[in-house]
Amino acid sequence: MKKSVFLLFLLFATSSALFSQQKPKYIFFMIGDGMGLNQINLTEVFLAAEADRNTVFPLVFSTFPHATFATSYSLSHGVTDSAAGGTALAVGKKTKNGVVAMDSSGTIAYKSIAYAAKEAGMKVGITTSVSIDHATPASFYAKQPNRGRYYEIGLDLIASNFDFFGGSGFLSPDKNSEKKSAPSLFPKFKEAGYKLAYGLDDFNTLKGKADKIILMGAKGSDSESLKYAIDQQPSDLTLEQITQSAIASLEGNEKGFFLMVEGGKIDWASHANDATTTIREMLDFNKAVKRVYEFYKQHPEETLIIVTADHETGGVAIGNGGSRLHTKLLANQRISQGELSKRIAVLRNAKQRASWDDVKTLLGENVGLFSKVKVSQEEEALLVDIYEKSFVKHEEETTKSLYATDDRLASEAIKILNKAGSISWASGNHSAAYIPVFAVGVGSERFSHKMENTDIPKKLAEITGFVIE
Repeated sequence: MKKSVFLLFLLFATSSALFSQQKPKYIFFMIGDGMGLNQINLTEVFLAAEADRNTVFPLVFSTFPHATFATSYSLSHGVTDSAAGGTALAVGKKTKNGVVAMDSSGTIAYKSIAYAAKEAGMKVGITTSVSIDHATPASFYAKQPNRGRYYEIGLDLIASNFDFFGGSGFLSPDKNSEKKSAPSLFPKFKEAGYKLAYGLDDFNTLKGKADKIILMGAKGSDSESLKYAIDQQPSDLTLEQITQSAIASLEGNEKGFFLMVEGGKIDWASHANDATTTIREMLDFNKAVKRVYEFYKQHPEETLIIVTADHETGGVAIGNGGSRLHTKLLANQRISQGELSKRIAVLRNAKQRASWDDVKTLLGENVGLFSKVKVSQEEEALLVDIYEKSFVKHEEETTKSLYATDDRLASEAIKILNKAGSISWASGNHSAAYIPVFAVGVGSERFSHKMENTDIPKKLAEITGFVIE
């Protein structure tokens, strides 16, 4: 009897030891910039509403077996920016707003979880739907006292020696932080051994032929960001394609890889309080997660996926008074607020002055106002007043958000649709809301309680044995 008990104990101890030694070979760290719990809930409610169901249709990551939430405040403010928020997720330390992977004085550099992965022999990829030198992706490879030092962040990319970068491009490739001309980053990237791919076709010609790749949008496209998902054409580069390209470039390494993926324009759409575009960005990010989850299903015993956010943007609320939700109406919006602004500008600049009926037709075709979405007399009077000021009197009527200056007719039209669709917003800026955390795979059970945002990379370090202190 005693012998059998001892053997059982030995078997248990051996199994526990083996389990504790298990480490993921493939790590996906996915960040929805500006993605709070309500951005997720809104998208899931909207999907159900499209099918006339009073429920939620879950996104792939909200079905992960482990889920919790974390704080988002920075060292300096109750409401973080993306630099401090990204730093917390990348290095496990809080810093003040505006600082990238350094202490609040901007003098001591921190080591990110991506550098720790590289030291462990993994290949490393950093990807985003905005510029590669933006604050959140930069937090994983750069060390700068100010997020606006885009040229210097580009130099840090070279120093990182990471294996894959993907995004729209670079914001300041030939001017330093003092706005002075500097040697272009692109020849420097090449000198450092990076192959530059402009668009998916270009990447496919390099696939399997290059050790280090930087994938950007096609030449002539906007280097600031990919197009909003709602505005994209089949030929446009997408976050899902960047993610798949990164996997194809990184896999095959004996010690595996670490890949950070950022859905950066959830934040931009939420800054503009553009609910439908926010939903479409959430679904675009979900496509990238789906692609990663397909990889996980092929390697379930070797993969860890973490999905989180750096902060919430806009303080979006689902429900603005009544008990019934009308989120299905949001589907009438066909283009982003920014694209609507451009089309209004084209109409305004036409040789023959557009009538109010012409504007109504444009709003009906692209937002559903008047045709499928009821507009009150007060709301129409406001729109007419803006029309007369901007079309007839040629006065400038604009609305500014963090990343855009839009036509006021466009922003007011979106406000009317938001209201009809049961959506309200607290502000056009970040909020102090908790951030969501979802995990699946090796070590994912550690993400099961309320956390500080700095706990997320620390838990990852515990799971992998990485050293980030």
